[in-house]
Amino acid sequence: MKILSREQIENSLSIPQILEAIEQGFITYSRGEAVIPPVASLHFTSPPGDCHIKYGYARSGKYYVVKIASGFYDNPKQGLPSNNGLMLLFDKQTGNPICALLDEGYLTDIRTAAASCIAAKCLAPKNVSCVGIVGTGSQAYYQLKLLSFATKCRRAMIWGRDREKARKMTRQDDLNEWTFEIANDLEQLTAECNLIVTTTASSHPLLLADHIKPGTHITAVGADDIGKQELDENIFMRAEKVIVDSRSQCAAFGDVSHALKKGVIGPEKLVELGEVLTNPSLGRTSDSQITVCDLTGVAIQDLQIAESIYSVHGLTSRS
Repeated sequence: MKILSREQIENSLSIPQILEAIEQGFITYSRGEAVIPPVASLHFTSPPGDCHIKYGYARSGKYYVVKIASGFYDNPKQGLPSNNGLMLLFDKQTGNPICALLDEGYLTDIRTAAASCIAAKCLAPKNVSCVGIVGTGSQAYYQLKLLSFATKCRRAMIWGRDREKARKMTRQDDLNEWTFEIANDLEQLTAECNLIVTTTASSHPLLLADHIKPGTHITAVGADDIGKQELDENIFMRAEKVIVDSRSQCAAFGDVSHALKKGVIGPEKLVELGEVLTNPSLGRTSDSQITVCDLTGVAIQDLQIAESIYSVHGLTSRS
């Protein structure tokens, strides 16, 4: 079994290759050509944290993946990152472990941001005036790194509960292509931004339906477990298009699940991102529309990114 360190993984990462692989993964998933069981989760209270185990394979592929990702939210108080994890790649014919990717949660961050980039390419209005980022953690940073592949806009507005963390993000050397502003509140952010990404672990809505202006696209990535919510469920009622990474997963948890459970929308309104990639008419058709993409993170993304990294090391070709 090959073991790859985070340093090796970072040095071999190609964003264009990852974007292509994950796009194909979403298409494969929405065509019913992947086996992705329900997510397994562990929840902790003292200290607060969670662990997600995602796993699956493509029917025509050579490998299956098992990904373990943890989030412990008091870790920064000890000088530790909130997120950690690893991915394991196995031979689908024999069950032999092929590669352990000791990425420390890095690949989960990258594949999440890559999915948001893909969503923005499909769903954002043609002219993005300002990118709004809700949250100040590592995912907020990676969102900006990858959104540069989806939009020419380089104006960003950041909102976070801790303004010093927001200011710290604006001082990142490798984000110097962006012009930053720090939002005083979320109402200011929604008034000025027409591409918004939410990246928090909030348990209550942050963005309210009445504050979303016509023509806005929202990608929500933070509500990846039961009990989390970033969007007012009425946003989905206002939205002309509601896109999800997985109908079944988003119905179980994520922001869409709250709208479904309260009867604000029905399941017939949901369209998968993989379907939009093969039929763009299912996505945004007017710059005046409100569109929302709820991303809860699907194991097909983990499979695609793990195979991509493995192939870069000359060990195999992607299936």
